[in-house]
Amino acid sequence: MKKIEAIIKPFKLDEVKDALNEIGIQGMTVTEVKGFGRQKGHVELYRGAEYDIAFIPKVKLEIVVSDSMVEKVVSTIKEKAKTGKIGDGKIFVSSLEEAIRIRTGETGETAI
Repeated sequence: MKKIEAIIKPFKLDEVKDALNEIGIQGMTVTEVKGFGRQKGHVELYRGAEYDIAFIPKVKLEIVVSDSMVEKVVSTIKEKAKTGKIGDGKIFVSSLEEAIRIRTGETGETAI
């Protein structure tokens, strides 16, 4: 099993979610996050004053999949979240030791 974490632009969330549903992903966790990378924030004008916004709003998706689904999920996220501009985001893939469904006690891939 693998855990895929993707940090994407908020306006791309629905497009990514719909595409993941089409390939069979039934569940994910979505969190609103803030951060910066090469973008280094930006300057906004509010009531005539400039404010340096160091942290950019993003959305973090967390998806647990079987090893056989990793490439399909990653390529779908890359395709649907890409705008071609700086700040498109990152995808992290890590190994997952165990998953347990609390309601039934199922473990491993049957729990996801």
